[in-house]
Amino acid sequence: MRLRIFTEPQQGGTYDDVLAVAQATESLGFDAFFRSDHYLAMGDASGLPGPTDAWTTLAGLARETRRIRLGTLVSSVTFRPPGILAIQAAQVDQMSGGRVELGLGTGWFEREHLAYGIPFPRKRFGMLEEQLEIVTGLWETPVGQSYSFAGEHYRLVDSPALPKPVQARVPVIVGGGGRKRTPALAARFGTEFNLPFPEFADIPGKFAGVRAACTAIGRDPHELVYSAALIAVAGRDEAEFARRAAAVGREPAELRQHGVAGTASEIVDRLGALAADGVECVYLQIMDLSDLDHLDFIAREVVPQLD
Repeated sequence: MRLRIFTEPQQGGTYDDVLAVAQATESLGFDAFFRSDHYLAMGDASGLPGPTDAWTTLAGLARETRRIRLGTLVSSVTFRPPGILAIQAAQVDQMSGGRVELGLGTGWFEREHLAYGIPFPRKRFGMLEEQLEIVTGLWETPVGQSYSFAGEHYRLVDSPALPKPVQARVPVIVGGGGRKRTPALAARFGTEFNLPFPEFADIPGKFAGVRAACTAIGRDPHELVYSAALIAVAGRDEAEFARRAAAVGREPAELRQHGVAGTASEIVDRLGALAADGVECVYLQIMDLSDLDHLDFIAREVVPQLD
């Protein structure tokens, strides 16, 4: 099982805070560093000193890391036109030497759109479908040829479809809990299907739906990676676990019920159960960017027990 570190910098964190976590992610042996794509803090967090842009951040990290994969979980279709997103992701892929992955979703947080003057259409799933087709189409267009698209939401005319990513195929992550449309998009465009913060009992059925959608279009379901994003709070004993839970405003019992949480042995057991349900990759949502010892503990006390 691959473990990836996933952060929410809109809750409060500078680029330097994010950089410290990304470099710890790399030095401690984790597979990847991912971040959310949000512009407004949620809940009771002040959000100070203010948001950092996801793709600007990843561009910086591309030059300040060497091994880890870098990506969004997930970028919102409401924030960027698909042509611009394709350029941004391809450029960061070049800057990183081919380490970018693109998670793309409909967006959901209306308040951040109101706060920063970003249009928030009521119906966005069609935008997602068209963006996935356009972004992958631009990247797949041979050099020297042009790309055009005419849809309900976007129109591209004779695009040079440049620049190209370093990777022959940038991994595209499609996720969500929908029963039909989301699995169909994952089967058509995705290299990975992600369940964000699922109920554990729902995981096998959700994965089965994606596998069925793949089979329906003649795609091998095993071509996709099946992953989940879950909050992670760990401690060497109950006192340390409770302290870290309090630091992120969560109750220990609730974390154990819904996340990857507790002592090292509890977390190993949880990850084992997830693997048995078909989860191949887990995004560990780390909410306290200042607690680098937390990452160190997971790397030292949890990861070796997964082999």
